[in-house]
Amino acid sequence: MENRKKVAFYTLGCKLNFSETSTIARSFQDEGFDRVDFEDIADIYVINTCSVTENADKQFKQIVKKALKNNDKAFVAAVGCYAQLKPEELVAVDGVDLVLGATEKFKITDYINDLSKNDMGEVHSCEIEDADFYVGSYSIGDRTRAFLKVQDGCDYKCTYCTIPLARGISRSDTMDNVLKNAKEISEQGIKEIVLTGVNIGDYGKGEFGNKKHEHTFYELVQALDEVAGIERLRISSIEPNLLKNETIDFVSKSRTFVPHFHIPLQSGSNTILKKMKRRYLRELYQDRVAKIREVMPHACIGVDVIVGFPGETDELFLETYNFLNEMDISYLHVFTYSERDNTEAVMMEDVVPMNVRSKRSKMLRGLSVKKRRAFYESQLGTNRTVLFEGENKEGYIHGFTENYVKVKTPWNPELVNTLHDIHLTKIDEDGMVRMEFRNVPV
Repeated sequence: MENRKKVAFYTLGCKLNFSETSTIARSFQDEGFDRVDFEDIADIYVINTCSVTENADKQFKQIVKKALKNNDKAFVAAVGCYAQLKPEELVAVDGVDLVLGATEKFKITDYINDLSKNDMGEVHSCEIEDADFYVGSYSIGDRTRAFLKVQDGCDYKCTYCTIPLARGISRSDTMDNVLKNAKEISEQGIKEIVLTGVNIGDYGKGEFGNKKHEHTFYELVQALDEVAGIERLRISSIEPNLLKNETIDFVSKSRTFVPHFHIPLQSGSNTILKKMKRRYLRELYQDRVAKIREVMPHACIGVDVIVGFPGETDELFLETYNFLNEMDISYLHVFTYSERDNTEAVMMEDVVPMNVRSKRSKMLRGLSVKKRRAFYESQLGTNRTVLFEGENKEGYIHGFTENYVKVKTPWNPELVNTLHDIHLTKIDEDGMVRMEFRNVPV
């Protein structure tokens, strides 16, 4: 079996990309390839790209270099969002042989014939209007949790965002297929499934190739709660206008859904929200948080926020800062606004200088540290369930409680991928929470 070809993968960006990389990897394995680590010598290196931040663009070149350092004769392919948006830029990078856009990436094995290095890279990238079919995927790289893709694309027209250009219209997996994938995951001994998509609250639209909503996100959540063998289900990011009271109520009583929500805000200023063409105002966001707190006081609530959007004055930024400071949330993901081609925001006036953007970003990152600390403190003395992960980090094993508190305890390989009842005792100097076991494994 010496002559089997080897393939390695590198994923940039979001959880959705990780789930899709796993699916693409399985298609290679079906064709007789062996998957190896990216650090190893491989015949093919596949890089799944991201277009959300400037950084992801720069990283791409370094990753190609790294691949060719491992094997200078390797075949290098780029797929994903950046590959759809700027294929010519990627194919111009030294050593890149193939660039596949949104519809082609799942058929990558069809494009790889003789694996000889090309003098000129090839591009196969569709008009994004053609990206109207759905490919289900899930990742099972990490033994403790899997990312399950339920939806793709977005019909929203936020003025800063290229995702609709990179991923096409909103479309969903069929309910039957999601449930089948969830069952397959649970049968592999994975304890936690994270639901992912571009706009998962829009689930059900385009389930059968048309624009109708056959099912709602709420119905999906109800159906997944019934799948035998799944211990935990986590909703990744969901738009505030699509997170309905019925879903929040259901999660609060659910067997498997955990009390953890990640809800993009982007700005705490209504003026900026309107310029961003977000589909809600700050008052609706407050209502969502209040509703979650009412039925799940111990829930973890994460927030996405963008700083330095065009027209964000000091006063408007302070509106965002104060709004977040006063709200009972648990942590922030802070993004510094970066200009993207072919978006409305790129043409807007009152551009915020880079040094101001980074100062604001720093302020909100500091606020996030304070919020997370306060949330962890509020959980001390409570009893929770933890799922332990697989790595030995400096003599400790880490895990997350159902409400996303990160805990640590001395390393013990037998704890990997097991659930335990614990009591949270104190916050360590590294910010993680110490714990005591309450009884036998759950």
